[in-house]
Amino acid sequence: MSEIVQLVGKASLAESDKITLEVAKLIKDDFLQQNGYTPYDRFCPFYKTVGMLKNMIAFYDLAKHAVESTAQAENKITWAIIRDHMSDIMYELSSMKFKDPVKDGEQKIKKDYDELLEQMQTAFRNLEE
Repeated sequence: MSEIVQLVGKASLAESDKITLEVAKLIKDDFLQQNGYTPYDRFCPFYKTVGMLKNMIAFYDLAKHAVESTAQAENKITWAIIRDHMSDIMYELSSMKFKDPVKDGEQKIKKDYDELLEQMQTAFRNLEE
């Protein structure tokens, strides 16, 4: 898809494709890349891996649903609107990797990831109203 974007430009993509592209970038840059020289990223326990990916996929699903459910409405939700209203949440999504399993502990990390999921769900609900 990135080759197509380079040819036609990001603006010409469908809204759902813009979401796919941005979440793919989030996964590539903030989920798949690890820095073995840092204590928070040297090892990634399974619960942290699952929590991070669960939240990223939830963001994708919620964003796609918001765009598709308002596509025929007067007040369409676009990727630009989502990006503007959800900048704090997107920052939190990209910062999930900085949770240190040794320092923060499993329970705190799980709790933080669950709270982020609740924030996302609430924010998308408010956006669609």
